[in-house]
Amino acid sequence: MSEEKVEFELVSPEHLVVSERVEMVVVPGTEGDFGVLPRHTPLVSTVRPGVVRIFEGGAARDSIFVDGGFAEVTPARCTVLTHRAIPVDEIDGARAEQRLKDAREDLADAKTDAERAAAAHAIAVCEAMIAVVRERA
Repeated sequence: MSEEKVEFELVSPEHLVVSERVEMVVVPGTEGDFGVLPRHTPLVSTVRPGVVRIFEGGAARDSIFVDGGFAEVTPARCTVLTHRAIPVDEIDGARAEQRLKDAREDLADAKTDAERAAAAHAIAVCEAMIAVVRERA
């Protein structure tokens, strides 16, 4: 088995969340999840709210929820830029349900396109969080 690995970085505005060489990383792209292995074809993709999975030994070792962002892939590296990254085990389902309710109210009360877009994004993030919590149950 090859010891070849891909450099992976997960970056939020607050800090560098992950920076390490990994066997594979799976990213929730807007067009669907994609796996990144060494020598991957270069690409740039938007990232939807969902879970980034880091693989070692053929199994997911870490799962981190991201609220969207961008990914850049080169043959040697995968970098994901996101506003927020939360280990899946730290997601509070009840809190996500309340935030979803609040976001839906914000959407109903929105007066501008910017307010509608922000509320719609918040709804998508909360729905993705709730789906992750339900998968864990």
